[in-house]
Amino acid sequence: MPQHISELDTPALLIDLDRMEANLRRAADYAAGHNLKLRPHTKTHKSPVVGKMQLDLGAVGLTVAKVGEAEIIVKTGTPELLVAYPIIGEAKLKRLMDVAKQTRIIVGLDDLVVAQGLSAAAQAANVEVGVFLEANLGMDRVGVEPGPALVELGKAVSKLPNLSLDGVEFYSGHINKLVPGWEEKLASVITNIQKIRQGFARAGIELKTISGGSTPMLFHSHEIEGLTEIRPGTYVFYDVMQVSMGAATWDDCAASIMTTVISTARPGFAVIDGGSKTFTSDNARAGGDTFGRVIEAPESRFYKMNEEHGYLEIRDAPAPLRIGDRLRIIPNHVCVAVNMHAYAYGIRGETVEQVWKVEGRGKLQ
Repeated sequence: MPQHISELDTPALLIDLDRMEANLRRAADYAAGHNLKLRPHTKTHKSPVVGKMQLDLGAVGLTVAKVGEAEIIVKTGTPELLVAYPIIGEAKLKRLMDVAKQTRIIVGLDDLVVAQGLSAAAQAANVEVGVFLEANLGMDRVGVEPGPALVELGKAVSKLPNLSLDGVEFYSGHINKLVPGWEEKLASVITNIQKIRQGFARAGIELKTISGGSTPMLFHSHEIEGLTEIRPGTYVFYDVMQVSMGAATWDDCAASIMTTVISTARPGFAVIDGGSKTFTSDNARAGGDTFGRVIEAPESRFYKMNEEHGYLEIRDAPAPLRIGDRLRIIPNHVCVAVNMHAYAYGIRGETVEQVWKVEGRGKLQ
């Protein structure tokens, strides 16, 4: 194993272990202090190594989106695994039931057809599967609007064999502190949660869990009356987007991608050995004119990418860049960037302390 970051080939995904551990502890302490269950989404780190760290800090379980991710993250020994995504199709359901024989599974869904398929698969495998009904509280992606239709779905799910209605989930990714009117959006979520609770209570159905939250609003979760569980994901590493939304500072950003300057032929510009197959083409929500923040030269602008080339404008940088210089760049959207890399290198200072495989990368099915 390389002992120093100078020994690593580039591009290389670096994880500042001190920062990551601080991020994990802060969220775990916050959840415990506000009597909220923490079920982190593993979409960001995609690794049983980091998932085990989250569990060791008190997470009640972990969250994934796809069956392929579930097959990887179950290696953590998690006592529960939430698949926060409707699972459709015989092949996926069969694989999911194999996971359900290793740990308790909960599946998020918003349609009876999905629940019926899940029930049939669970019956065939002789397992019980939990269900979270997906509610649309403003994200407008998936989910049933709060009201009679959601309650009727809950009643129908409750009658299906081998399923257990555990609660309701939602995602509030449409809210962050830099979006105008975020306080009103948050108030709407709170109102809708009370509406959901009241509707199910009138129907005589107990909702053990109301699961929601996001990284941008992580530390506002206690303000949401009725919320019992939070599922942040990006908080483990943070990124340019999270800083731009006011959810983090640069000192919280634990992930960076180390690259090498390969060309300075054009005056005032430099090219690095990482492009769209190394980073992500997502622009930052604030500013929108960069593909990452260059730690060693924050005045430079990462303005363009091809597959293997990253273009930097360096005219405002205090010192010229030279061929062979190594630059660490915080990606705009770390979840997508991590998915590009086979390995992550855990560092303290400039010492490589851990290397782990990003086992969940490319698990799209």
